[in-house]
Amino acid sequence: MLRSHSYVRVAVTLAAISLIAASCGGDDADITLYSGRSDNLIQPIIDEFEAASGLSVEVKYGDSADLALLIDEEGEAGKTAADVFLSQSPGSMGFLEERGRLGAVPEPTLALVPDHVRDDGGSWVGFSGRQRVLVYNTDAVDPADLPSSVFDMTDPQWKGRIGIAPGNGSFQDFVTAMRATQGDDVTLEFLKALNANDPVLYANNSAIVAAVGRGEVDTGLTNHYYNYRALAENPNQPSTNHVFGPDDPGAVLIITGAAILAGSDNAKLAAQLIDFLLGSSGQQYFATETFEYPLAIGESPANNVPPINFSSDVSNAGGIAFEDLAGGLEATRALIAESGLES
Repeated sequence: MLRSHSYVRVAVTLAAISLIAASCGGDDADITLYSGRSDNLIQPIIDEFEAASGLSVEVKYGDSADLALLIDEEGEAGKTAADVFLSQSPGSMGFLEERGRLGAVPEPTLALVPDHVRDDGGSWVGFSGRQRVLVYNTDAVDPADLPSSVFDMTDPQWKGRIGIAPGNGSFQDFVTAMRATQGDDVTLEFLKALNANDPVLYANNSAIVAAVGRGEVDTGLTNHYYNYRALAENPNQPSTNHVFGPDDPGAVLIITGAAILAGSDNAKLAAQLIDFLLGSSGQQYFATETFEYPLAIGESPANNVPPINFSSDVSNAGGIAFEDLAGGLEATRALIAESGLES
């Protein structure tokens, strides 16, 4: 069943307590950023922005969903402290859009990316992309046995051999994509069958890829770039990515989005930060340092990352429009819990 309103309030309070300790910077910062991407992924490019612009940025790091709930709570109290929100979860961005917490991203900023990776209403813009894949141990899995659809991972041959992170935002976005294309009944049936196939549960994508590399588990549902990062550190790790077939929810493209918060007193400076993320320096940082897909027009991924066409459609990345991932976060979490995948 769906979470109650009071449960959400408790979650917001707990999130607020934990997130305060994660903030950095001072009260005199020019821009306040709430980031659902971790500090090891975002802070280096924020440091570059500060050096290039002369502006100071105070960053509060946390889970995208928790930050979205906190922003909404702050908004109800009068005004959020944040100027910019970076969300790795489309569901969290969609939640804030539905609640009227997002301001307008300037049109010149929106024009830096293709139409399919920005909000039609101008509330957010994508700046990096991640594709869902199946990472597998090349010593344990014959490529000829790899399935064409994520639905095949409920087959008995994969029993106890797949790692998942049901509490992770990208897994939840994958479930939302399945709900958008297949409906809730089919999605719940899949999740229950996956749970019955004895998956190994992990906290996040990094843990899944590491476990696959160690041979602890044969396969894992994750984002594409985690394995590239692991191979950059250890080229001998016996793991590689398998992309499910066209229009499969297991191959969905997940966009990391940026938004200016409604009521921000620093909207122009906030837009300047987002423009930097979409500039060549920011885009190539995401391409070559984190192995994500750069989304700005004219920017290319790292040489070893297979390209995806963002300019006309996303049929080779699951065929799911970003807007279809931007709602129903609570319903998705409830469906995962109902399947038994949440402890």
